[in-house]
Amino acid sequence: PNEAVDHFFQGQALRLYTPLELSFSASKLRNMDALSKSDPMLVVYTKMDGRLEEIGRTEVILNSLEPLWITKAMINYQFEIVQPLVFRIYDVDTKYHNTPLKTLNLAQQDFLGEAFCNLSEIVTKFNHSLTLNLRNGSGHALQGTVTVHAEETASSRMAVDMQFHCLNLDNKDTFSKSDPFLRVSRLSESAVAIPICKTEVIKNNLNPVWRPITLTSQQYSSKDDPLLVECFDFDASGNHELIGSLQTTIAQLENLYNSKAGANFYSHKGQKKLKGQLFLDKFQEKVQHTFLDYISSGFELNFMVAVDFTASNGDPRVPQSLHYIDPSGRPNSYQQAILGVSEVLQFYDNDRRFPAWGFGAKIPRGSVSHCFNLNASTNDCEVVGVEGIMSAYSSTLYSVSLAGPTLFGPVISKAAEIASHSVQYGNNKYFVLLIITDGVITDQQETKDSIVRASDLPLSILIVGVGNADFTQMRILDADFGKRLESSTGRVATRDIVQFVPMREVQAGGQVTVVQSLLEELPGQFLEYMRTRDIKPRPPQHASAPPAYPPPPPQL
Repeated sequence: PNEAVDHFFQGQALRLYTPLELSFSASKLRNMDALSKSDPMLVVYTKMDGRLEEIGRTEVILNSLEPLWITKAMINYQFEIVQPLVFRIYDVDTKYHNTPLKTLNLAQQDFLGEAFCNLSEIVTKFNHSLTLNLRNGSGHALQGTVTVHAEETASSRMAVDMQFHCLNLDNKDTFSKSDPFLRVSRLSESAVAIPICKTEVIKNNLNPVWRPITLTSQQYSSKDDPLLVECFDFDASGNHELIGSLQTTIAQLENLYNSKAGANFYSHKGQKKLKGQLFLDKFQEKVQHTFLDYISSGFELNFMVAVDFTASNGDPRVPQSLHYIDPSGRPNSYQQAILGVSEVLQFYDNDRRFPAWGFGAKIPRGSVSHCFNLNASTNDCEVVGVEGIMSAYSSTLYSVSLAGPTLFGPVISKAAEIASHSVQYGNNKYFVLLIITDGVITDQQETKDSIVRASDLPLSILIVGVGNADFTQMRILDADFGKRLESSTGRVATRDIVQFVPMREVQAGGQVTVVQSLLEELPGQFLEYMRTRDIKPRPPQHASAPPAYPPPPPQL
């Protein structure tokens, strides 16, 4: 099974969010009162499935065209989805001032204007503040602005560093010793185990010592909430054999560390047969920088895309082709993946210029290429905006001849080259390469070698499998099962940088989008790169006034 997809299917009730507190102010509001000034109140909505859902109302500020509201709104920031917000300001009539805010009929109040943005546009600003121009209900500009400020709760920065070792593990192998790894899960109220962390695999060892792991307060919730620690014998097929397990809490693990005692692993099904002991060599609570600390201080996620133009996709002119452009406007699988991922990541890329390549096609006046520019330029691989990617993709379909074979090595090496070049000029850029393919690669070892080399760079690779091919071999590139990739020279990847998701499995489940399952691990991969290199967020910049940003109003 695909662990990225399974984690989402199992963990909907235990999704890890970053709680944010939104505060509001406004300036130069219209005066709707004859003998005094407006009495403004702000209402904030989030847009879900095309519907507006109210998430909070401020208090009413009397006689003010420059209100600074005290009442905050709480929202859970979720990196892997676009979260549209709508802010509406009303002048509350005097006769309603004693009416409870929640029951106030907004249709009976004077409308002072509205503004729109996505939550990611706020959190990417240096001071987490965004000023928006107010508009009327038809989208035309009105007098006044609203400023929204987002702040993380202090608890989201708490974390625990732990290092585990085991003694006398039960041996599950006949001709060698077990290859153990630990998996830590959080137990829901219904006792469902949701994996939140895994160690690396230690080969052929019944007394393993693993590298330290970090659990955030978002993952373990409370020091007294139940956790399940399981020890598995790794199997390349993914059918890992359970050695033993134990139920504990963060508080109990801290006591275990202080007492230098061991906790007993027992077999899974209630059989109280000792399977080894677990010890802690390190337990350290700390306050750490979060993903949003980096993003709001000027760090960027730079998006790149590579599209498979091999012949196995089928003739783009026939409806059965994976590359068929439907005249009705319904996007094909490639367009769905490009749109979904780029719409999320575009807000984290300042210039919104995206390198875009194709591979596996015979290009005009040339031979088969495994890395060519989608924009048909020989010098510049970048296109402008999401629309630029979509346009370049469509035009390329009619200018190249689909061929083969399917090779990933050249595009990964090209992306790594860009990431490596960027490092020489600073450390505030992190690159995300999306590869969309319909088939199994034929250069698996070269691909592994290029991924291992790239694991030292600020780069993550997202792979979407479209169509009905057998993607079993593709899963090897994704180190979700605990074993990192190894190159042909024996070098092991310094970190897991690949996330592979087959589109048909996600669509069949229907509970989560391809984009969500693809992007789930990205903030963690970003943080691992920054923390292991001791790269800190930049100090806050104090701007005299944030610039007004008037995005076009969304279709409501």
